[in-house]
Amino acid sequence: MPVREATPADLDDICDLIQEHATYEGNQTLTLNRADMAEHLFGPQPWAAVLIAEPPDRPGTTAGFALWHNTFSTWAAQPGIWLDDLFVRAGYRGYGLGRELLAELRRRTDGRVEWEVRWGNTSAEGFYRNLGAHPVDGWTRYRWNVPAG
Repeated sequence: MPVREATPADLDDICDLIQEHATYEGNQTLTLNRADMAEHLFGPQPWAAVLIAEPPDRPGTTAGFALWHNTFSTWAAQPGIWLDDLFVRAGYRGYGLGRELLAELRRRTDGRVEWEVRWGNTSAEGFYRNLGAHPVDGWTRYRWNVPAG
């Protein structure tokens, strides 16, 4: 299987993938502290987890990742998963690695697997629809940021 759990040894690859994903999405202002990321992913109380995708013909090569955390739906009374980042490097697209990452997340819950897609990312929208996912109508996402300062 080309998908595995990330380990602390993957931290640099994970942070590089986050940077590549941000650049791909047009975010040039990413601020990522690797020590904080290590604590949040691999510390005594992890807040999130990462799956690593490796191409079948190049084991040990980090081709993509899914960064996720658990959620809970009160309306469904079920735990679920929030997919924060899914990214496969351009040279490794077409192997089915994105599909494998999502399939592994689906296997981990009987509840919802949810994520966001940036407006205008039609290739991602097509990919997700092809898998049977759909946009959630009738909801607007809000965010409460900590004031700078």
